[in-house]
Amino acid sequence: MSTTLYRKAHFNAAHRLFLPQWSDEKNAEVFGKCSNPNYHGHNYELEVGITGSIDPITGFVMDVAELKSIIKTEVEDPFDHKNLNLEVPEFAELIPTVENIAKVIWNKLRGQIDMQYDIIVKLYETPRNYVIYTGP
Repeated sequence: MSTTLYRKAHFNAAHRLFLPQWSDEKNAEVFGKCSNPNYHGHNYELEVGITGSIDPITGFVMDVAELKSIIKTEVEDPFDHKNLNLEVPEFAELIPTVENIAKVIWNKLRGQIDMQYDIIVKLYETPRNYVIYTGP
């Protein structure tokens, strides 16, 4: 039997959805207002779920303080108040859609969280638009 522990976090970031090989017109046709050459921002809300067995000694699935620290180091510090396209290396050649941002976050967390746990990343770009990413 498994249990999922969730930790919420948030970050504010700017981005632009575009392909440099396309014209501004083609980018606007595909990505709409999100292709604004001057970028635009979001207040991202993040929920990270860690699924595993409850430790019979501590009663924890995972120490939430440790999870909080990992999220701060791997997500909040490198993404908060940044232009994702220009300042976050993972998006140098990857369009920072909410789908891709969630995948990048999952990969960054996977590198820091024991393989015994499953990871769920739920990322809200707006209150009505969000994705859930659970791994490759």
